[in-house]
Amino acid sequence: MHSAIDFKQLVEAVGDAIVVCDAKGAITFWNPAAERLFGFAEHEALGRSLDLIIPEKQRQRHWDGYNKTMQTGQTRYGNDVLRVPALHKDGRTLSIAFTVAMLFSAEKTVTAIIAIIRDDTARFNEERVLRKRLAELEAKAA
Repeated sequence: MHSAIDFKQLVEAVGDAIVVCDAKGAITFWNPAAERLFGFAEHEALGRSLDLIIPEKQRQRHWDGYNKTMQTGQTRYGNDVLRVPALHKDGRTLSIAFTVAMLFSAEKTVTAIIAIIRDDTARFNEERVLRKRLAELEAKAA
């Protein structure tokens, strides 16, 4: 038996941030988890560029990939998780992990990109500590 799903309730209840952007990179949807993750209220994010959460050093690379995705209608991050730095409203850097999905018009052109994002900062910091410790141990053993 299938029951109807209340998609508004679903996207408001999930723990992962859901951010939707139009073909030009303007934010058109920002769920409560995105507010918690990035610190920007929905009204502060809607209509703004993704530069809101992209560190300056990563912007060119991001937009190159974004524009290519818009032109080709293809992305490799639909199944593969992408891990990148991001910005919180208070200025601190986060490490995020996300996948994307694309929405298409009837004419098969990309109309929007949906990113499902989670905070990966703790894992990233733990791995950095472990890599440093491993390098120290390898240096002692050499």
